[in-house]
Amino acid sequence: MLDNLVGVEIRRELQPYDPISPRTALTIGAYDGVHSGHRQVIAAVRRLAAERSMTSAVLTFDRHPASVVRPESAPLLLTDSDQKLEQLASTGIDLSLVLSFDEVRATESAEDFVRHVLVGCAGVGLIVVGEDFHFGHRRRGNVSLLREMGTDLGFEVFGIGLVGPDGLVARDHEQVSSTFIRRALARGDLERANAMLGRTYEVRGLLKSRNWGDPELDSGMANFLVDELILLPEDAVYAGWCEEPDGLIYGAVISVGTGLSPDGTNSRSVEVFCLETTSSNNNEFELSNELTRVRFVRRLRSQYNLKSPEAWINQFHIDVSDTRSALV
Repeated sequence: MLDNLVGVEIRRELQPYDPISPRTALTIGAYDGVHSGHRQVIAAVRRLAAERSMTSAVLTFDRHPASVVRPESAPLLLTDSDQKLEQLASTGIDLSLVLSFDEVRATESAEDFVRHVLVGCAGVGLIVVGEDFHFGHRRRGNVSLLREMGTDLGFEVFGIGLVGPDGLVARDHEQVSSTFIRRALARGDLERANAMLGRTYEVRGLLKSRNWGDPELDSGMANFLVDELILLPEDAVYAGWCEEPDGLIYGAVISVGTGLSPDGTNSRSVEVFCLETTSSNNNEFELSNELTRVRFVRRLRSQYNLKSPEAWINQFHIDVSDTRSALV
């Protein structure tokens, strides 16, 4: 788990605010995905913080609040904790406050959250959130409550409208949100999902086995183990990139599918075939316990049953060729 990143402070424990420190201009939320809409909010926080000589900050949580409040319908995640913190750091924010979200936090009143967390620990001087922002027990806190309490406790509140990929206020069907990104990924619409993210969708996991080599060899695919809480795109074959822990990046054929697990239940799996990029590559790679990054660039085709090994090999060569073309 990351404890620091270049240029940003990460704080995981609440501490009483030191009055001699600059006050914070912050935004609050799950920030799953840190998509282009999130980045526009953070850009506003940074601008307002600079104008007021405050520390710019994001207050987020160590897990998605829905996993505690309504675990039966909690969404799969677009980013794990480390990914989220890395993406937040890339925005240029000064401080990431990671708040533990548990059953006690879930029953905390909105008023207590403002007094104890935002004012007492974060030293908030300014808050930027969406106009539809809700917080606290039973989501009873909102922008109106923040403004009312801000008048008494001495902080400003800016509520902003939903935004689209172009930065303009969006209609419902155009808005950028983690929910809309999940829906796009679920139907394999990478173009839409990546546009809302502002980057290529990435998942991280462990390669269980390595079968790298020349596409003319029937070397097969490597199993890619992903945390079950992370969202995978629709079952399909994709073109993308595979980044090793040492930073080497390869074009990749990525296959996402569903099949029977040993216990008889349906489970989803990912297989990856990484293309060689240099003639000096000798195909000798050792399995690492460090996370490999896989990025989904383009959907190539649906999954379908291939009747023979020859049909599989022929289709595999087509997928490799299509992947090379897609990544040009």
